[in-house]
Amino acid sequence: MYDRFNRKINYLRISVTDRCNLRCVYCMPEEGVKLLDHKDILTFDEIVQVTKTAVRKGVDKVRLTGGEPLVRKNIVDLVRMIGEIEGIKDYGMTTNGILLDRFANDLAKAGLQRVNISLDTVNAEKYKQITRIGDIQKVFDGIKAAREAGLEPIKINCVIKNNSQEPDAVEVAEFCRKNDLKVRFIKEMDLETGSFSIVEGGFGGDCAHCNRLRLTSDGKIKPCLFSDLGYSVRELGAEKAIGLALQNKPKSGHSNHTSKFYNIGG
Repeated sequence: MYDRFNRKINYLRISVTDRCNLRCVYCMPEEGVKLLDHKDILTFDEIVQVTKTAVRKGVDKVRLTGGEPLVRKNIVDLVRMIGEIEGIKDYGMTTNGILLDRFANDLAKAGLQRVNISLDTVNAEKYKQITRIGDIQKVFDGIKAAREAGLEPIKINCVIKNNSQEPDAVEVAEFCRKNDLKVRFIKEMDLETGSFSIVEGGFGGDCAHCNRLRLTSDGKIKPCLFSDLGYSVRELGAEKAIGLALQNKPKSGHSNHTSKFYNIGG
């Protein structure tokens, strides 16, 4: 698939839930948020159907996100269902890692190839401050389990305020170097003001070479993270929703006043 700016679109990010087991300070308020009703969240069959349509149209890279994807009930079943779709060459998941030690082996057996794990500091106390409730040891256990399960390369997503020379970022980079992990530094973004930049060590935020569409947990195909545009697969059908998102994908991101990071998948 090519959009009107001749960018090859071959990447689908799927938000499987708006729920999360952490309360990171840059993602959601301490008191939590109003969650979607279960009836509004796509079923596994609906997600698979959309994915099959996207793959038929040229998508060969799929990533599961959230919220936190591992809190979705029976997530391994969904991983298996998507993993059985012919044509997917790159199949990953972004997770905070808290539950990964419990699921890593089953995820690998179900067909998942690799994981990105969010980690903004290696200091246990700072980690708890950032996530409000998180235990960093569970993340370390998740990294170990992912490696043992063969979910590699393991990439670490580290959110930074300004640059990768900040003390916590430097320590995360050293942790990754010692543990043979790949690190990506993601400058803290703001959907409403349109504040974003190119990911250091990755490709996100590079509008000129953007290759992705997004499926939200309530069934909207979004052409851009920093856009209010979204096309309902339930109302339009997967084929038409994907076509409209492709046709209207903007040249660059601007702002998003209708979504939050916890329900769009970052």
